[in-house]
Amino acid sequence: MDKTTILVVDDSPFASKQIKDIVEENGYEVIGYAKNGEEGIKMYEELRPDMVVLDIIMPGIDGLETAQILKEKDPDVTILMLSSLCDSGTLEEVRAIGVKYLIPKPWEDDVLLATLELLRKHREEHLAGADKKED
Repeated sequence: MDKTTILVVDDSPFASKQIKDIVEENGYEVIGYAKNGEEGIKMYEELRPDMVVLDIIMPGIDGLETAQILKEKDPDVTILMLSSLCDSGTLEEVRAIGVKYLIPKPWEDDVLLATLELLRKHREEHLAGADKKED
């Protein structure tokens, strides 16, 4: 089975490295890094990763706007958002965009991995359902 591919979009090189180390030790493959929303959108279109791990607070286009643009371009994009702002207002904004999961920074490794696993399974089920419709 192929590894699930991830694009990390975070302006913090430290956070990006932490994410890479954690997820690659657990069977995922980070195929790209972007330090802001503009780069993230471009890299998503070029690389087409299975998932995007996206920080909310970044210079330029923030994570909320980036997620909105990615969802408009590809309604099936799988996004996990991270933020130090995890209040109810932020959660409502994230859900309104169509993103299901928001993890607080700093994160617990087991929470990050469990959430990625849920997203991976949901994505596989969604793709399997789409394949059945095409048959």
